[in-house]
Amino acid sequence: MAEHHPSVNRRDFMKKAAGVGATLGVAAKAFAARPPKAASPGRVLGANDRINVAVVGVGGRGSYLAKEFAGIGERTNDCKLVAVCDVYEKRKRENAELHKCDGSLDYREVINRSDVDAVIVATPDHWHAKIALEAMDRGKDVYLEKPMCHTIDEAKQLVNTVHESKRVLQVGSQTTSADQWWKAKKAIADGMIGKMLMSQGSYHRNSVEGEWNWDIDPGAGPDGKGDNYIDWKTWLGPAPKRSFDADRFFRFRKYWDYSGGIATDLFFHVVAPLNICWAQPQFPHRVMASGGIYVFKDGREVPDTFNLLADFDSDNTLALSSSMANSRHIPGLIRGHEASIIMVEHGMFEGDTDHITVIPEKRVIKDDYKAKWGVDPINIPVEEKPRWAHMQNFLECVRSRQKPVLDVDTAFHAQVLISMSVQAYRESRVLFWDAKALKVTSKSPKA
Repeated sequence: MAEHHPSVNRRDFMKKAAGVGATLGVAAKAFAARPPKAASPGRVLGANDRINVAVVGVGGRGSYLAKEFAGIGERTNDCKLVAVCDVYEKRKRENAELHKCDGSLDYREVINRSDVDAVIVATPDHWHAKIALEAMDRGKDVYLEKPMCHTIDEAKQLVNTVHESKRVLQVGSQTTSADQWWKAKKAIADGMIGKMLMSQGSYHRNSVEGEWNWDIDPGAGPDGKGDNYIDWKTWLGPAPKRSFDADRFFRFRKYWDYSGGIATDLFFHVVAPLNICWAQPQFPHRVMASGGIYVFKDGREVPDTFNLLADFDSDNTLALSSSMANSRHIPGLIRGHEASIIMVEHGMFEGDTDHITVIPEKRVIKDDYKAKWGVDPINIPVEEKPRWAHMQNFLECVRSRQKPVLDVDTAFHAQVLISMSVQAYRESRVLFWDAKALKVTSKSPKA
């Protein structure tokens, strides 16, 4: 499991923030984004107490997470799934019956329960922040599906609330619990690649239906009876109001109101682990994006092909490519002046691997590098982790109050980059990040 760090109280945090800048400074500045609330302390867990878990949003992803947490509980007795919630009656009923737990159409009934210790949020993206914030205000720890949220302002509020409330928040990009990112982090810190120059990655898929065209249940909607009922007004929540549209409900990732498309659904799985590999999480300085709807002209708003290019103040670049119409990846790697480190040769950032590889740049490396590392490729073994390791890490941190693998500060850095790429694409312009003001600008703050 990844290394953990003790949490800090607000007074200590603010002292340290004045000196360290980047990562801790994020949360310090973000305190102003949302007025602090008197958060409930949460239930005090004994060593043998089970952690009571509730899942809000039990569509495809939420149903999977419900099964994973229930499975952990069955194997270890570490947790128990006590409630599920969804605005779609069919999903709520099926999951409640499957797990023999309570079911609700209203998330507020779940987060207000005194016996619920942790809330898993697996709703569409535009609801992530609101439910997570309210859950933490009520003393709940939160497992928050990726992307962390829908906007940068929401991300600031989440950073604020985590540090104010002392709640545990794990962002659910479960690939970050894989061992290769942490092995790569150590290799880079040990000097195995020299000066870091560029990171690259991809996320490609291809299917006959086109990505995100999930099945639509006929008859389901706000006028549906019994299992067919959908609370459409609640589902829209903070999004613009509109009449019921089954395509938007069942295929929400195709629309800007509820998703950032490839950037937020898929690139989060690349940018989050890269922020672990790097010496420390990094905000971009400059972000560009390109692409378009080249194949799936089915009424979607988000592109089916998307490219991201970002520069960082530490003089390195990130290049990401993706298409929903071609499944060929490029290797996931980080290039340094003296060597490159390949984390995923096959390119799939969520894929399994048993090693990472460091390949020296033989023509430029110096004698001291050769003496320490040699000139031949080096394979570094990677520990295999079960698919539920990320969920188990969250439960461990709920007990220990330590920082989880994908904590709110690291996820904030990833969220800023992918949200900026969405904005850059939609506005057809280059964007900059002002790290002092924590905001997106149209001109470089260095100018």
